[in-house]
Amino acid sequence: MALGPSAVTGHAACAAVAFFRLGLLLFFGCLRCILSVNSVAFFRLGVICLPMQPDYESKIEEFGYEPRVVDAELAYRLETVAAVLIEGPKACGKTATARQQAASEVLLDVDANAQRAVRIDPRLVLAGDEPRLIDEWQTAPEVWNHVRRAADTRPRADRFILTGSAAPADDMTRHSGAGRVSRMRMRPMSLFELGISSGEVSLDQTFRSTPVAADPPHVTVPELIEIVCRGGWPGILDAGLRQALQFSRDYLDEVRRTEVYRMSGIRRDPNRLLRLMRSLARHVATPVPVTTLSRDTGGPEGPLRGDTVSAYIDALERLFVVEDQPAFSTHLRSRSRLRLSPKRHFVDPSLAVAALRSNPTRLLADLEMFGFLFKSLVVRDLRIYAQANDAEVYHYRDNTGLEADAIIETGDGRWMAVEAKLGAGDPIEAGAASLLKLRERIDTSRIGEPAGLVVVTGTGYAYTRPDGVAVVPVTALGP
Repeated sequence: MALGPSAVTGHAACAAVAFFRLGLLLFFGCLRCILSVNSVAFFRLGVICLPMQPDYESKIEEFGYEPRVVDAELAYRLETVAAVLIEGPKACGKTATARQQAASEVLLDVDANAQRAVRIDPRLVLAGDEPRLIDEWQTAPEVWNHVRRAADTRPRADRFILTGSAAPADDMTRHSGAGRVSRMRMRPMSLFELGISSGEVSLDQTFRSTPVAADPPHVTVPELIEIVCRGGWPGILDAGLRQALQFSRDYLDEVRRTEVYRMSGIRRDPNRLLRLMRSLARHVATPVPVTTLSRDTGGPEGPLRGDTVSAYIDALERLFVVEDQPAFSTHLRSRSRLRLSPKRHFVDPSLAVAALRSNPTRLLADLEMFGFLFKSLVVRDLRIYAQANDAEVYHYRDNTGLEADAIIETGDGRWMAVEAKLGAGDPIEAGAASLLKLRERIDTSRIGEPAGLVVVTGTGYAYTRPDGVAVVPVTALGP
């Protein structure tokens, strides 16, 4: 199945693209050819290209922009506060997304003139048409206070968009951005954004307890494995499988050898970081304890101290490489006790595949391992869709072994429970039984009845069972 962005079809659209390309060639000189154009981006041409600074390379890249779920959230936040900070892992598309709504930009990680300007007076890089994009702000942390001060001096919305691929440690010299800066999380692309999911069953629909029925794109297990191995990285949508696998491996190598030190200023053993990431990958989508990670990370020298492993994990979290899934805290009717350990996830399951140095052939021979990677894929997508619905994603686990892969809770207190099951038949029955048991165990007199119970599958049809449990393929889910 095609995994790259779709091309614009139709003679009229093709003629328009050719005309636009010719105009760029005449105006800027010899430009590279555009091989494919996204239809939504073409429709937005006037919005995307015209306000930007005269940089034809970035214009052409943005002409092929794949719309993201967070686009609407960014626009909404810009209407509310002076500055929006987009945080997320490198290469997830933060800069491209910010450019859609920015009027000017400064790229602090690659622009030598901007770096010199920051050393002279950080206010210099704030000058420009607004909203102004300040890309990779964490490479010049002193900019933060000046953005905050600029927001105070001329208070109005829609002034700055900051992006950051690392979260610097807070210190006493950097003031709070409360009331001035709104933080927005961004992740790699979901299946809906990749065009693999039809989005026929929205999270909003399931929260409204609407019966579901859909016949989404059908994928085989081997195709689903390849989707997980590729990941949701927008820069490699058209890459071959081998190149996609290498991208994720190189990504983790750069993290352990360079990015951790660049972000923290503390040198960490790259081999121990690799062993830690491999341990996290082996236990992905589970609440693996630090003691296990300490034993795996220590290697021949013996287990590492727990606080050392926690510091390593903190560094990976601040680089947005890993993202724990917190436990759902609620009231139970029974004497059961909640387990509050978080489940471990990479921000994209392709990084877990890379840490294990696995590939589709190996995963097809180890479907148990792939089952956990599938759960992690579902959690990644649910996080993206939940954020668009003002909701958070948790997990449920108690001392009797009863679990739910995801509990989604909205800001107004509504909640739903989700089980991810790769297979059909018996796995769906088991997932539905767990969800119904969970509904009986939770004290709904305190938090209300669940708005939905959903079993997310790898493939098949979307439908609602007679017991009220919805069965939804991951290829039908959307925000």
